[in-house]
Amino acid sequence: MKTLIKVNNLKKSFFTQAGELRVLKGIDLSVQSGEMIAIVGASGVGKSTFLHILGTLDRPTEGNVLLDDIDLFSLPERELSKVRNRHIGFVFQFHYLLPEFTALENILMPVIIYRNQGSEIETLYNRAISLMKELDIYERKDHRPGELSGGEQQRVAVARALILEPKIVLADEPTGNLDTVTGEELFKLLVNINRNKGTTFVIVTHNISLAQRCTRILRMIDGRLFEERS
Repeated sequence: MKTLIKVNNLKKSFFTQAGELRVLKGIDLSVQSGEMIAIVGASGVGKSTFLHILGTLDRPTEGNVLLDDIDLFSLPERELSKVRNRHIGFVFQFHYLLPEFTALENILMPVIIYRNQGSEIETLYNRAISLMKELDIYERKDHRPGELSGGEQQRVAVARALILEPKIVLADEPTGNLDTVTGEELFKLLVNINRNKGTTFVIVTHNISLAQRCTRILRMIDGRLFEERS
């Protein structure tokens, strides 16, 4: 398999009046294209911080992240934003849908941000419809987030993350705000997308039973990552 992401000696500190708080303490990681990786660990050990840096939503104190051999944090901010929008999908515990827009419009939001034009817009519109059917939310396409259940809202968020066919999807507790049955259904969808489309996922989760269905489990302990299972 091809190495999609390479993380080298990643460190992150926050500086407060009390002094330096070292959250990430030197992480090395290779993510292969098509993998589905789960990151587990206790609250407060740095899982979300690591995911945010991996997705370029935050910058490391030291170290670098390479996506297809491109050193992301060496890019100018405008170029980095383009790479983030085009090649990295995000699914969070809270869906962050825009309440004034319909489900379909929310899914198409990255398309608007990326400023796709002409025939590509039609292609992406058709892809949005196809994703909604695949995720069983097509009948809700004209509904606004407040009219959707929690599970439906999160499926819209998943479709939004996939609309531009990113190289990798980062998910931070994607089932954490859902009941057990709905969370299980959503995770099944993510597994099917990984297996059928080869989409690469890195998922932070507290749910060990769900994590065990991923291709690899990494455990974060005190700001460092350890391989738990191949």
